[in-house]
Amino acid sequence: MIWKTLPTLEGLNASGQNTAVDHLGIVFTEIGDDYLIAEMPVDHRSVQPMRMLHGGVSCVLIETLGSVAGMISVTNVGSDYVVGTEINASHLRGVPEGGKVIGKVMPVRIGRRVQVWSVEISNEAGKLICVGRITCQVISN
Repeated sequence: MIWKTLPTLEGLNASGQNTAVDHLGIVFTEIGDDYLIAEMPVDHRSVQPMRMLHGGVSCVLIETLGSVAGMISVTNVGSDYVVGTEINASHLRGVPEGGKVIGKVMPVRIGRRVQVWSVEISNEAGKLICVGRITCQVISN
């Protein structure tokens, strides 16, 4: 297991209360030995005027998954924290309003000062709709 802080779904979801994560309805649903999964509804909060998932909101999901994974994998728990320094996303297919998307984050590299995380976002049918990567800097207090 790569997590230095043993995560629980309750704890991960509580950490997002009263934030953009909460506003968008992002909910963590699974914790694996080296991955996290979260779901997000595609509704009025997350669509663009054509009623399709807004690409920027996909980036919010990527940032959320990568940052949370980064925080629970830092070596110096309690004194280190992570900040996103670069994010990219390739949007592969649209998602209409009314469904949900599922994001899975996996490590590319977990270094002492730099972390890189890969995120795959799929629709409810399991089709890949977006792939992204986030680089996080580990900051010491």
